[in-house]
Amino acid sequence: MTGKAFYIETFGCQMNAHDSEKVVGTLLAKGYSQVDTPEAADLVLYNTCSIRDKAEQKVFNRLQNFKRAAGKGKVFGVLGCVAQQEGEKIFERAPHVSLVAGSASYTRLPEMLVQLEAGNRRVTGLSLDTDETFDTPFTRRDNPHRAYITIIEGCDKSCAYCVVPFTRGPERSRTSESVMAEARRLAEAGYTEIQLLGQNVNSYRDPSPAGWDFATLLARTGEIPGIRRVRYTTSHPRDFVKAIVDAMDANPVLCNHVHLPVQSGSSRILASMQRLYTRDQYMQRIAWIKNARRNMALTTDIIVGFPGETEADFEETLKLLDEVQYDSLFSFKYSPRPNTAALAMEDKIPEEEKTRRLMILNEKQRAIQIRRNTELIGAVEEVLVEGRHEALGQWIGRTSQNRTLNFTHPDAGGASLVGQYMHARVTRSGPNSLAGESVANVV
Repeated sequence: MTGKAFYIETFGCQMNAHDSEKVVGTLLAKGYSQVDTPEAADLVLYNTCSIRDKAEQKVFNRLQNFKRAAGKGKVFGVLGCVAQQEGEKIFERAPHVSLVAGSASYTRLPEMLVQLEAGNRRVTGLSLDTDETFDTPFTRRDNPHRAYITIIEGCDKSCAYCVVPFTRGPERSRTSESVMAEARRLAEAGYTEIQLLGQNVNSYRDPSPAGWDFATLLARTGEIPGIRRVRYTTSHPRDFVKAIVDAMDANPVLCNHVHLPVQSGSSRILASMQRLYTRDQYMQRIAWIKNARRNMALTTDIIVGFPGETEADFEETLKLLDEVQYDSLFSFKYSPRPNTAALAMEDKIPEEEKTRRLMILNEKQRAIQIRRNTELIGAVEEVLVEGRHEALGQWIGRTSQNRTLNFTHPDAGGASLVGQYMHARVTRSGPNSLAGESVANVV
């Protein structure tokens, strides 16, 4: 490479975002400088997601767009899930790529950088044969107030539609001691919100003699001095136990928001998806959450058009929305992925039918969100201020329930409120956010 300026673009979930923080921290520690555009970079990295085909195609479109820049001193690398999924085939599909590395190899990134700097044009890091979690000595945090902590990597489930076991490997939990030590360091550095991460975060099992389960780790994290909020994502319903709700009930530092992916409201489709629970078992978990003393926000993921999904199965999903009354959801059309059991399933749903079902689902959920957000008008919420919307003259805040609340505040002499906790009264609502005005000074 002719220089050490790098650009990285991240696709996908919070796990990928945190992985990019680790990559950036490692590069900065090795003397690289980060730039804001691929044009200004010597090393261009794409940290990829392969959960859905569209995300994968977006990456290859990016690579194609910059193909002409190859040979002018630029080095291109594909990281993350698409790298792990496609492996060395990426070199054939995009010959100007020089680095292909899955997330399990990030501890070897300094070694791979040496190979790139030496002129090696086919550097790989694709082994999943590790008992380690993907920790790196250096992490550059993108947010000065909220920090991610990966507590478990990989997945031992075998959902019929999902590539994660093939791209992230088996479940590997960090020791509770290492998680707590990182959380304490973050608190001492001034971070006030921690988000615990894992493909199945509540499947966490402490490998040390302490033997903590996820509920214990969650509760102990919420006791660290200086930490004002603790979140976690994503939970698997099979491993979601009542002790998690009890821990959240006991300490308001643990945010009153649960993201519990359901994927389908039909037990028949759940069995076909190999989700390891029935609709009734899922609803038992919802009952624990709804019966908590604190008012918990509920969000979920839903897939429409899974192979074999009948109109009756889809109606079961619509009925589930009515029954649960989610505060928001992420909805997707089923997308065939490599190496998954669903690829061989018969009775594929036509694309136009998947589109129709997705539209119906989203329209129903939009009406639910409008109704639920309207019920919050007049309520006073604590928000962590995340930014400023200059055009509207509003500060952007996030509540403990993970709702966005944009609010006005008397001019404080131009001082920034970002990173502060404030109270705001909700005066208006929409389907996706709330608006209001501050009612007190900084807490």
